[in-house]
Amino acid sequence: MAALPRRAADEIRRRELGAFLRHRRERIAPEQIGLPPSRRRRTPGLRREEVALLAGVGVTWYTWLEQGRDIHASPQVLDAIARTLLFDAPERAHLFTLAGAIDTRLPEDCASLSPATQLVLDRLEPFPSLAVNGRYDLLAYNRAWSSGFPLIEGVPPEDRNCLWLIFTYPQWRKTILDWDDTAARMVAQFRAAMAEHVAEPAWKDLVARLHRASPEFTEFWERHEVQPPENRVKRVRHPEVGLLKLEYTYLWLGQRIGTRIITYTPADEETRRRLDRLQQLLDERAAA
Repeated sequence: MAALPRRAADEIRRRELGAFLRHRRERIAPEQIGLPPSRRRRTPGLRREEVALLAGVGVTWYTWLEQGRDIHASPQVLDAIARTLLFDAPERAHLFTLAGAIDTRLPEDCASLSPATQLVLDRLEPFPSLAVNGRYDLLAYNRAWSSGFPLIEGVPPEDRNCLWLIFTYPQWRKTILDWDDTAARMVAQFRAAMAEHVAEPAWKDLVARLHRASPEFTEFWERHEVQPPENRVKRVRHPEVGLLKLEYTYLWLGQRIGTRIITYTPADEETRRRLDRLQQLLDERAAA
């Protein structure tokens, strides 16, 4: 089936946005947002005038938004509407998607994980595993993974980003074989992910910081290559058990913001034996 023309698709999206806002407006009782209840209300929920006043926008403009008119809503205005209508995180994301805008507020679940995620990572041993978000911030990892980068615990929190580490920490570069290919793929995946976050300060600041610190990053960045995450084989030189050939797999925790667990499994029998040996060493060290 052929896709709808862009104009028709935009019109459908605007109508859906209007219906979504009306439904959410009608479910909010005045007293929920500090307004006195009124017995003379003909319809449930808030009036358009009340939403417009609380969000700091014109009544006519907000009416047009609910009517699906072809008007532009800035991220700041959408943020005010979301707060006025008491949106939770999924509702807020849906609002910005329907409005065709980029949410400039960093999602709360982008910077932290539940304790259950760390438990999963620990249970995946002897397979090295870590959790990152779409920006490649390092959120969590297990012993098998960190043993390959023994200096990670001493890295400042602001540097715990895989892109930053691979371009600015020589220890990481020595560990990762096929460095050029790995670095190029990471930059291409980062650029693809950033398309949905181009207005977010944290993303822009990371790119600017990498440009200042690494001419190699700038060289890769200026290629304008994009690539989705994909499962591949990676070679690393572990400081204790030697060469490992690892196939990495993504387990998605938050598709919209790119949060995922990356698990490395052995790509050959020799790597499997070396991972078993690594697990034995880690257990002996923990028991000592």
